[in-house]
Amino acid sequence: MIKTKTILFLLIIFSIISCSQQEQKQMPLQEVKVVEVLQDSIVNKVDFVAQVYGYQDISIRARVSGFLEGIHFNEGFPVKKGQLLYTIDDQPFQAEVAAMQSLLAEAKSFYAKAQSDLNRYKPLAESNAVSQADLDAAQVQFEAAEAQVQAAEANLEISKIQLSYCKIYSPINGIIGKSLAEIGELVGQMPLVVLNTVSMIDQIQVEFFLPENQYLQIVQRTGSDVMFEKPDPTNKRIELILADGSIHDHKGYVIFVDRGVDSNTGTILIQTQFENPDRLIRPGQFANIRIPVIFNDAIIIPQRCVKELQGQYSVFVVGADNVVENRQISAGAKIGDLLVVSEGLNKGEKIIIDGIQKVKNGVSVNPTLIEFESQVASL
Repeated sequence: MIKTKTILFLLIIFSIISCSQQEQKQMPLQEVKVVEVLQDSIVNKVDFVAQVYGYQDISIRARVSGFLEGIHFNEGFPVKKGQLLYTIDDQPFQAEVAAMQSLLAEAKSFYAKAQSDLNRYKPLAESNAVSQADLDAAQVQFEAAEAQVQAAEANLEISKIQLSYCKIYSPINGIIGKSLAEIGELVGQMPLVVLNTVSMIDQIQVEFFLPENQYLQIVQRTGSDVMFEKPDPTNKRIELILADGSIHDHKGYVIFVDRGVDSNTGTILIQTQFENPDRLIRPGQFANIRIPVIFNDAIIIPQRCVKELQGQYSVFVVGADNVVENRQISAGAKIGDLLVVSEGLNKGEKIIIDGIQKVKNGVSVNPTLIEFESQVASL
């Protein structure tokens, strides 16, 4: 009787174990969503802090010393090339011109006398009425008087130039700023003080400093190196982001790349140029330069597919047999919700995008291929 009960108990246990194993065998595979690894061209837009300058920013200085007598413009408004801006008291310079004119007249009178003496001595010397020494002395006197006239004319010209500097004109068409000197102030003394600045802002120049590692990355990208070869107004691809976050209506291009990298900062100076027809942007503003960096035929995956642990990146690849492989990858640039992969993946492979926390290496899964809708427009 006891043996019968024991046998019956063992049969029940074996039956339970058998049913459990059968249920395990019949459990469905875990369903996962996968996306296909793409190979395409993509643009990454990189921003750099920059400062705005006028196409021309001309400092206005007094070239002669004197008291400021007049201001002939409206501060902050447009001025024309050749427009009178400032006048300096010119009385001392008028007196200097008069003095130089007097000296020139005196020199001319000496010249006339010396010329008359020379003309008189020449026929006398031919008839031996005067000595050769007297003729030579007359010739020397004439040449000295001629040189004196030339010196007096030069001094008069210099004094007239100095007088002309008492009127200061705008060198360009542009916007003039606030005057840094008032009427009655002494100007033109060393060191020369800037009276004002005139800026041409129908076009603007925007300068920024590019770190050398990013400079190399940008130049090495196909299509981006063209921006740095020479100024090309037809190659306008650079965007200007203003302080309020808006994008300037006109794109710009590179007009200058410094000859070398600053050894103190590890950066290189870049100058760009933009149209500014409505004169909205003014010199001194800070903005962001946005440069497009092109990745041609890049391996691209969604960032959601990637696991990062201590600087190491990996994805779950689903093979043709639906077995999961945990694979290390080399991550490149992050562009919006996408990641450029340098090494580790090939075009067309399937990687898990949802449920990566629930799978592990070597398990079988039931994959469903979906299409990832990226927010990055420029693909």
